[in-house]
Formats: sequence, structure tokens, C-alpha cells
Amino acid sequence: MTLLVVGGDVVTMAPSREILTGTTIAVVDGRIAALGTADALRSRYPGATELDATGCVVTPGLINAHQHTTADPLTRSGIPDDIDAQRAIFDWAVPLHNAHTGGDDEISAMLTGAESLRRGVTTIIEPGTVAYPLRVAAGLRKVGVRARLNGWGWDAEGLPFAAPADEVLARQEEIATEIGTTGRVAAWITLLGHDLVSDALMQGAVELAERLDTRMTWHISPGQNDIEGYAKRAGHRPVVHMHKIGVLGPRLLLGHAVWLDDDEVDAVVETDTAVASSPGAYLRLGQGFTRANRHVELIRRGARIALGCDSHNANDVPDILRAAMLFSGLSLDRGDDRPVHAHEALALATIDGAAAIGLGDEIGSIEVGKAADLVVFDTTDPVWTPRGDEALQLVWGAPSHTVRDVVVDGEIVVRDQELQNVDYDDLRQCAAENSHHLLRRTGITPFRRWPRVTAAELEASSAPPAAPEELAETTDRAAGRTGVDACP
Repeated sequence: MTLLVVGGDVVTMAPSREILTGTTIAVVDGRIAALGTADALRSRYPGATELDATGCVVTPGLINAHQHTTADPLTRSGIPDDIDAQRAIFDWAVPLHNAHTGGDDEISAMLTGAESLRRGVTTIIEPGTVAYPLRVAAGLRKVGVRARLNGWGWDAEGLPFAAPADEVLARQEEIATEIGTTGRVAAWITLLGHDLVSDALMQGAVELAERLDTRMTWHISPGQNDIEGYAKRAGHRPVVHMHKIGVLGPRLLLGHAVWLDDDEVDAVVETDTAVASSPGAYLRLGQGFTRANRHVELIRRGARIALGCDSHNANDVPDILRAAMLFSGLSLDRGDDRPVHAHEALALATIDGAAAIGLGDEIGSIEVGKAADLVVFDTTDPVWTPRGDEALQLVWGAPSHTVRDVVVDGEIVVRDQELQNVDYDDLRQCAAENSHHLLRRTGITPFRRWPRVTAAELEASSAPPAAPEELAETTDRAAGRTGVDACP
């Protein structure tokens, strides 16, 4: 398909950072073929499909370098925020993952992908799903988002889904072969990380990624627990230990890496290891980002940094512009030496994020030859009135709700705020049904801070007691009985 995105003000994020006003983008076979006037490109590409962006702001697709897609989406805002990260993971997230079916994983992934696209995020790095990665890949393909993923791997004894290192690597390779390592949805090598992965497994992951010519990601040091674990295990800080065993490098994206000392910062820079920073999650979980993080220093020293949103119960929303705002605001408020301003935060969400995940030659900017991942913002919304500096409005203006159209690989996947590849009403219904049955299987009651009272109960509280059978009927309706086979 040939597509013309007509007449927008194009935030290129190219090296000289031009804003091309009233510019038309020609897309041929999924790639940006030309930038110019509407008349010239209509003449050059007669009969092309057109997407009218007159008066709109057009940006590159946004990049979320750390976004879990399963379990949490079906229990959004259901884990309390007055417990620490360890309890949130092991008392809530792990039981939910244990109870997930393949259908739950697929619906969760579709929901995450759909919400991401609606907020202008065209690329997701899924840093580890658990049981059904092929169903996750299927769900992400259905909505049309660009993604990288695999199944989570770890070999610590006594934990759910753990296995010996050779079995973990064999599964990772099998999944990668099935998904493929190229294309819109492709496979990385994804270990859990923390202090739950042996040296042999990390070293094996590096060898596997090199053999498959793909990349890898794992978690380290969002809080202080990993520091204590590696001190007992190896006598070194986590990232220093990884450097010593030879697993850092340009293929690796470290999720978090918040609590680093000087030697660890040096190791990240020297090895060209990338880092995904999820500021909203650190604030939600109280992990000490304002006290410990060295991410701005890493940027100033030339390290590759991208932004992420983590999970729905750690950050609540996969909104990368919100993450950019938080990253910049915290840097300014902390008084960082050379703090990150809006224009730099927007780069982290686009071209610099693309470089961090190894796709800087493909996506992240609007330039001829690159893949056509584009976002059209409707500037008739009050948040854009009057128009100001584009970087300031995109980062500080919180305009994610004004995303009107989204293009991925030249395919229109959101048009007039409507998903084009899936029926969102059906997806919402399926998510509600799957959530209901997931919670019943786990026996987990979603967290509710305040009591919930139906209108009928409110009336009943000031009326004579209802008959027992009437109360039973009301309870059944409130439970939301649905057929288990209605959705995947």
C-alpha cells in the first residue's frame, strides 16, 4: 500500500530536529519514501490512500522499552500501593501468573497493545512474560503493534516456572524460532534477572543471542535487594559482577539499573550496555529513584537510555509521554547537574529509545528510508491551544489523549481514535470475563480502599429487609457470571 499522510506539522526527531510544517509524508511498502508538498507527492504517487493530518502534529511512533503485557492488565489498579515491591510481586503478581491461561495471556497482551497504540506507543519491549509467550505474540500481532518478547527464564531453585539453565535456554531458543527474530513482532532473549539467574544462564543467554543475532533484556537493581543478593553470592555489586563474567554489552538492555555505584556506572558506559528507565513504576513502588538513580549521569556520559512503563500495577498506564514528563521533572527537581529537559526527554521516547533497543536505523525518527511508524495528534484539543513549542507541549502538556491516528510499518492501526485490527468493544468484554474467571481461580480479591455500595443496597439500607431469594439474585448479578468459553 502507498499512503500519504497529508499536511501535518512533522516533528522529525532527525539529527537537526527540524519541524516540517504543512508537510506530507509518502509511505511506500511500509517505509518512508518522501517528504514534501501534498501536490508534488500526489502527482508522484497517484491513487495513494490518504490520511489527512492538516493542522495536526505528527511524530515518530513512541517506544516503550520495558512493558509487561500479562497478568497485571486483567487486574489493573488491583494491587495496593501501601505494600513494598516484594509483597506486590510474590503475594499478588506471582499467584496471578500461576493461574493465567493461554487465553488470559493473549487477551492481556491485546489489551496492553491496544492501550499502547491509543497513546501513540508503536513499539513495546516485553521484558518477560511467563507461561504462554506464543499466545502473547499472537495477541500483539492482532492489534498491530511492533514488539519484542520471549518467555521469562530463571533457574533459581524453589520458584514457580524455574528450570535448570540448559532447559531455560532450550525453551528460549524454541520460542525464538517459533516467533522469529525479524519482523514487526519478533523474539529477544528475556531472562528474569535480579538475583534469580545463575552465571551459567546469563552467559548462555549471551551466546544464544549472538547465535540467533538478536538482543536480550533482564532486570537488575530497581531497589536494593539485588545488591545484597550479589554481595552474598559473588562479593561484588550486581553490574560489576556481570561485567566480570562478560555478559554486559551492546546486545543487552538492562531493565531498571537504578541503584548503581560508580564502578557499575563505569561498566555500563564502557560496555555500551543499554538501560530502560521506568520512573512511574519506581515512584509507585517507592524504590528510591529520587535518591539513587544515575540515569541522567549515564545519559551525559553517552550511555543508551530508553523509557519504559513496567506493568499495569506498577505504573498503571503504558503512557510513554507521561514517563518522559516524570523523567524530566524528577531530574529538574533533584537538581541534577545538567538536568534532562523536555526536548531530551522526547528524544528518549523516540530516537534515543530506538537506539537503546538496537533499532535506531529503523524507527524513532521520521526520515526517508525508515519504517513508517507515525503518530498523528489532534491539535483541536484545548491542550494544544494555542500551539507552542512542540517538545514542551508533547512532554509537559500530557497530550496522549489527543492521539488520533497511528501508523505502524505503513499500516494504519488507529484511525480517528478507533483501533482498525480489533473490535475494542469485544476486547473490553473479553478482558472483563477473563479477569472475572482469573480472580475466581486464584481466590484473590482485588484491592478496594473504600467500600462499594450498589444503589439497590443503598435503598435497602433504609427499607425493610429484602427476602432471602432476592438478595441471592442480586449477589449473583454482582458477581458477573459469564461463560468460560466466551473469550480466549
